[in-house]
Amino acid sequence: MDQLNQVLGLAISEIADINSLHDLEQLKARYVGKQGAITAFMQKLKDIAPEERKAFGAEVNKIKTSFEEVLNNKKDELVAKELAAKLANETIDVSLDGRGIERGSLHPVSLTLDRLVKLFAQLGFAVADGPEIETDYYNFKALNIPDNHPARAMQDTFYTESGNVLRTHTSPIQIRYAEKRTPPIKIIAPGRVFRVDMDATHSPMFHQMELLWIDKGISFANLKAVIIEFMRKFFEDDSLQVRFRASFFPFTEPSAEIDIYFAKTGKWLEVGGCGMVHPNVLNYMNISSEEYSGFAFGFGIDRLAMLKYEITDLRLMFENDLDFLRQFKGC
Repeated sequence: MDQLNQVLGLAISEIADINSLHDLEQLKARYVGKQGAITAFMQKLKDIAPEERKAFGAEVNKIKTSFEEVLNNKKDELVAKELAAKLANETIDVSLDGRGIERGSLHPVSLTLDRLVKLFAQLGFAVADGPEIETDYYNFKALNIPDNHPARAMQDTFYTESGNVLRTHTSPIQIRYAEKRTPPIKIIAPGRVFRVDMDATHSPMFHQMELLWIDKGISFANLKAVIIEFMRKFFEDDSLQVRFRASFFPFTEPSAEIDIYFAKTGKWLEVGGCGMVHPNVLNYMNISSEEYSGFAFGFGIDRLAMLKYEITDLRLMFENDLDFLRQFKGC
């Protein structure tokens, strides 16, 4: 408990010295991010005696709440300070002639999504949709994710008071779509997803697309052919190198990570995950795993937009900065 209070005291003193929202976000990540100092205490719960666990967890939550209250007060203070400075520097002379009407442009995420839908339509895939607030069954259980899987932890998933979740991926759309239909099934499932994460390459809300193809005789060769064709079409490079690294996902077997060789950086970059649909998942879809097989492929739309348009910071996507958005006129 003394260590907890020491961490809180240090955090509060550091918050007092912060002078920018950017530095405040960095500090937040150091304390309540995945590797944060306060988060580390919550991860120690499993090592604490059962009779002491409840009291310890309550104390950690109390410290975390106190930290977030001070953090939010500081954030409000900095926002007000920045707004005051901005208003002081952006006074308008109403006697000047107007600048005329400026035509807007689509957001880079919208541009990327439109392009993805068109490319997959050419490959014969329809678009499916589903709710953003999901049940545990569709978000986890029907995707063969066990009760003790780390993805269920509070630090990764947003839970509602009723016990539902803000979907952490668009895979539940696949289950909802397939359980009411008979193969062949050939869909893409784009949409917003939510996870507890925030930095230059992660956002608590981001856009994801998943692909599902189920039919008789579908193999890993079909998976590779579709993904390689898609990647080369999207990046407009017929010689783009694509590789598949063995991996693990509860809902596919075998599974693989997908990398592309990005010539501009001379490095391999991970762009998504894929695999053959696990027989257990087919059973949840009410589809015979003896008669049918299929593959799934998931990736971040925001990530592809960043690569396509050479955007270095994901947060630029959501700040509505007009100078940033104007760059995409005519794209």
